[in-house]
Formats: sequence, C-alpha cells, structure tokens
Amino acid sequence: MDHTERPRESCGVFGIHNHPEGATLSYFGLYALQHRGQESAGIVVARDYKFYDHKGMGLVPDVFDVDLLSKLGGGSAIGHVRYSTTGSSIIANAQPFVVHHRKKSYAIAHNGNLVNAHILKRELEESGSIFQTTMDTEVFLHHFVKSLNKGFEGALLETVSRLKGAFSMIMLTSKGEVIGIKDPNGFRPLCLGKLDNHYILASESCALDLVHAEFIRELDPGEIVIIDDHGVKSIKTTLAENQTFCIFEFIYFARPDSIIDSQNVYLARKAHGRRLAEEAPVNADLVMPFPDSGTYAALGFSEASGIPFETGMIRNHYVGRTFIQPTQSMRDFGVRVKLNPIKQLLKGKDIIIIEDSIIRGTTVKTRVKTLRELGVNRIHMRVAGPPHRFPCHYGIDFSTRGELIATDKTVEDLCHHLGLDTLNYLSLEGLLDSTGIEHPRRRFCKACFDGCYPVGFDEDLSKDCLERG
Repeated sequence: MDHTERPRESCGVFGIHNHPEGATLSYFGLYALQHRGQESAGIVVARDYKFYDHKGMGLVPDVFDVDLLSKLGGGSAIGHVRYSTTGSSIIANAQPFVVHHRKKSYAIAHNGNLVNAHILKRELEESGSIFQTTMDTEVFLHHFVKSLNKGFEGALLETVSRLKGAFSMIMLTSKGEVIGIKDPNGFRPLCLGKLDNHYILASESCALDLVHAEFIRELDPGEIVIIDDHGVKSIKTTLAENQTFCIFEFIYFARPDSIIDSQNVYLARKAHGRRLAEEAPVNADLVMPFPDSGTYAALGFSEASGIPFETGMIRNHYVGRTFIQPTQSMRDFGVRVKLNPIKQLLKGKDIIIIEDSIIRGTTVKTRVKTLRELGVNRIHMRVAGPPHRFPCHYGIDFSTRGELIATDKTVEDLCHHLGLDTLNYLSLEGLLDSTGIEHPRRRFCKACFDGCYPVGFDEDLSKDCLERG
C-alpha cells in the first residue's frame, strides 16, 4: 500500500556498549530497522566522557556516510529511526535526544507513546523546566535529571514509575553505560544480544542478525537493564497484571525475519493466512497480495486452500516516498507508479486478494477499481486480522475513530464501498490462536480491534498535544 495509507508507528532503537566500531554497527542496526521509521535517523556515541552525535531527516543511508561514521567513531552508542505524526517531521524532533546536566550528559531513544506525557510536562514546566521539542521523550529526561538526588538507579525507577503508556527506550550516559527500559505492559519489542564481549539492545532481532550478534532474549515487561563494563544488571519494576504486547507487531510492524516471544514473525503471518482460509473459504483461480502487505498471509492462505499463489501486481522498488506529481489527467499515477498489475495473468480471472489490514481504505478502493478496468472477473478480499474499529493511543498513528474506515461500516458496507465481490476478516480468536503464543488472550493488546484499553488515557487528549517519541 501507499505509505500514507499504511498504519505507522514511531520508531526503531539500537544500542551497543563500548565497541571500537560503535557508530558503524549502530548504522547497520538502524539500517535493519528502517521499516520502523523513515522520517529521521540519528546516532549518539559516548567516548572519553563526551558525546559525539549526528541526526538528520530522511533514510539511514541518506543521513550518514563513511566520513560521518568515521568522525563519530567507536565507543558506546545508541541510534534511532523515527516516524512522525502529522506536522512533526522536523529536525528538532529527531532522536536520540540529548541533555547535559551537572557536567554529565544523557541521551535517549524511544519507541512508543506516553499517554500521560502532557500531565508530566505541565508539572515540569511549572517547576521551571524548559522544553526544546514537542516529543514525549524529552519528558522522560527532564524527570530523570530532576530525580538524580535519589541516585542513578533510583532516578530511573522513580521516572519509570511515573510513566503511563507504551515505551521501549534505550538510554546512553557520558560514562558509556547503555540502559534498556521496557514498560510494565510490554507493548513494544526490545531485545538483548551480544557481539563478542559487547552487549547490544535493539527493537528487533533482525538488527542483531545483520551485525552477526547472538540473540540472548527479549527484555521482560517492566524490566530495566543497565549495561556497563561489569556486564548486564537487570532491575525489575512493578509489572502490569497482564502482558499486553501490541498484536500489530505480528500482523504488520515487525520484519518477517525477526523473532518475537520465541516466534518467527514470517511463520506467524503464514499461520494467520492458513486460519483465514479455514474461516473464510472461497473458490478462485489464484491468491495474490498487494505487495508487500499481506504477502506472507497470502502464502499461508494458498497453502491451506490449494489455490495457486501468484504475484499479480509488480512493485517498483525504486520509487521513493515522494515523486513529481502528475497532471490531473494522470491522477491515478501515484498508485500505478508503485504497483503495476500483470494484465495477461489477471484478465477474466476470479482472484483472492490478501491484505494484512484495511485502515483508511482509499488505496484499496483505487487498486480494486484498477483491477476491474483491467477485466478481472470476480474480486474477493480476505484480511489477516479483524476490522480496525478503535483508535490506538500507544504509538500507532490512528488516534481518532474518524480515521478508521471500519468504524461506522459493516463488513457488507465495506465490501460495497471498496468495489469487492466478497470481503471477510480473520476473527480475533483466529488471529490470537494462530500466533503460536501460549495463553494469547492474556498476552496481547487488542484495543484497536475490541476497544479494551489496558492502560487508561485522557479521552479529550488530542494526538497533537505532545508528539510521540
């Protein structure tokens, strides 16, 4: 799908302790996590009690080059790739974010969304804090330095205890300590790895794979790990009653080669497709995805149904996020430039399109219309997850119900609106069971499907009050 149509979350994080090529390894780690954020990228290196940093707008290879990485050099390092919410794609909000306090420096990279950040920010401003950005990430650092009278670990515990929402963070000190922090619910992924004698933290295990690091484990919900010259120290904070890992990581966000909760994401998505074929069978000539969304679920659907899998649309991998806008007479160019259907394969056929989700529906409708004009006979769509009917307040960029096409439409209404012959969604029960996780009903946040929010939030809070990390 078009990037404006897909759900987005903010961000990917990577950190490594005291490596002679800290900046370069962070670059490769961020490169592996590029799918988690394409607005900005940044790296901070701690060496000899000083910070060396660089941030920029754009993709990782656009922000960094060999000379920059050489200047940043070795040492402990953390990095960040970011997606922004509307209006915040500016360099001031690029991370990692850095503060200097009493001859010491601290940097932080954050993935998630603090639902009480506006309350904490107001308290901090009333006590004299001055903010440089609109990020909830900055709230953490201001609160942390104000709590340092309790000692370093005490300040971490005090600050984390005040936060509500989803947060997986990596922090760096000018001494070279690397700290990983995961919220008590465990909304967002964060894993620990090791390269020779150097420990690594990363949003996903695919980043460890790229730098040839060993995957050790995922951080537990509510865990803080402090990595220094003595190794790894784990501190457990108060746990939530249930883990509520974001189910959308399995459906869409995580890279398919990543391991989450001992499950391979690729295989989980294929399992979603197999369950979908059982729940919503239909006769057709072929099964196809709209690349790249739905591809792995489509493989599973084909495998279970016996209907051949085909790549009915070819993706142009060289199209950037922006391109010269066409004239009005070519108003569909923006869709066709990224995906082009294979006419000889599809004309006159009954087809099944597998999607991982339908959020706003605009691009799906346009592509279905293109297939109709091509001469496709019947178009069935199967979605590898339940309808999105509720906004997310924990870091995904649909934070109002008005943004979700399924909110006020039945499945039958959606089928007609999108120009389909049939439309079916995977049931919530089917989705959870096919993850392969034990006791899945107690392990996932499903709020965007069922409206059951595990962490309370301000109903009147606009998503623009404070930007996500």
